[in-house]
Amino acid sequence: MIEVVASMARGSVFLAGELMECLITFRNPMSHLSTSASSEMLAWASAQIHCQFHASENRVALPTKGNKQDVQAESDTVLIPSRGERGQCVLDTPPKILFCDLCLDPGESKTYSYSEVVPVDGPPSFRGQAVKYVYKLTIGCQRVNSPIKLLRVPFRVLVLHGMPEPPFTPDDEVSPSNPFLEEEEASRRDARPLERALDMLMVTTSRRCPHMFNIANGRGKVVKLCIFKTVYRLGEDIIGTFNFSEGDIPCLQYSVSLQSEEEIQQQYQRRPGQALSVTGHGRHLESCLHTASSHFSLPIPLNVTPGFSTDIVSLRWRLHFEFVTARDPMEPPTVQPNQSEVTVWTGAEQVDVDTFSWDLPIKVLPTNPALASYVSQFSGTNSINI
Repeated sequence: MIEVVASMARGSVFLAGELMECLITFRNPMSHLSTSASSEMLAWASAQIHCQFHASENRVALPTKGNKQDVQAESDTVLIPSRGERGQCVLDTPPKILFCDLCLDPGESKTYSYSEVVPVDGPPSFRGQAVKYVYKLTIGCQRVNSPIKLLRVPFRVLVLHGMPEPPFTPDDEVSPSNPFLEEEEASRRDARPLERALDMLMVTTSRRCPHMFNIANGRGKVVKLCIFKTVYRLGEDIIGTFNFSEGDIPCLQYSVSLQSEEEIQQQYQRRPGQALSVTGHGRHLESCLHTASSHFSLPIPLNVTPGFSTDIVSLRWRLHFEFVTARDPMEPPTVQPNQSEVTVWTGAEQVDVDTFSWDLPIKVLPTNPALASYVSQFSGTNSINI
């Protein structure tokens, strides 16, 4: 028996275009002191990345032409990394041979390093209600005259559009401004795609420009909303303030929800006019009668998928606001200046109200993959016995 262990060197989350590295160890677990111990041999081993696509038949109508079913080779001695997987393989990298004719004595182990650039032309990792994109590193091993054994290590891919050739010039605001930094260090830094992509991401999401919105219903102005920006990265807090003192209509309660919209492209919809799939990722609810101002803070989870679009599906983000307003004016409680007794104010038992909602589109971008790795559902490590 040979034990195969694959471990990704830096977490299980990567940006498209980033170099992924994985250490693959082959070990003969038998002790050399055992009387039954013997050398173990493997004919070869290889590794490659592939992305598996799966769609809900109730929501997505894929064309029959070119639609790949579950791949099962006639011979189990042919390496097919997506063998036994659901859906179809939409992206894969060329396989890389790790070794040929490996012989391990009892207690001996050998470690091989696999590295590959995560393809930039693929979709991000996504588990939606109608569509799923799943990335895996597949390691194939085979003994002589035996079936191929597959070891799969799932990982997550974040896509930042524009990463292959970030639109930076040496005079850009993100270029090093330290006069003591050597030129060769600066050029070496600019040559790293990951560093340049993270620079671009930080610049895009750090720009703050307050946006003001006057929110009203059919009877008048309710509140003034201020939100400091509309482009965020994973893990950031969305902060906004309300000014009810400028409103004409009393507001009893408001809620703000962070939502994502999953929309199947029209040509792939199972039914005409198919509704969007809306998923909530956080909600802030507050009573605000006779309140002059208020604020909300909604964190963007690190484990969600940033907005993207493919030929089949698109994912967008929005803030969903709901307001409950009174139909009649409601005077605030008053206290006489010279009143010495305690006054208790009781709210009305019944109020005629109106409810309305409003959506504000926002953009959600990736974050540093090392940060997202802390909350990833994938460990980046897997093993198999051959």
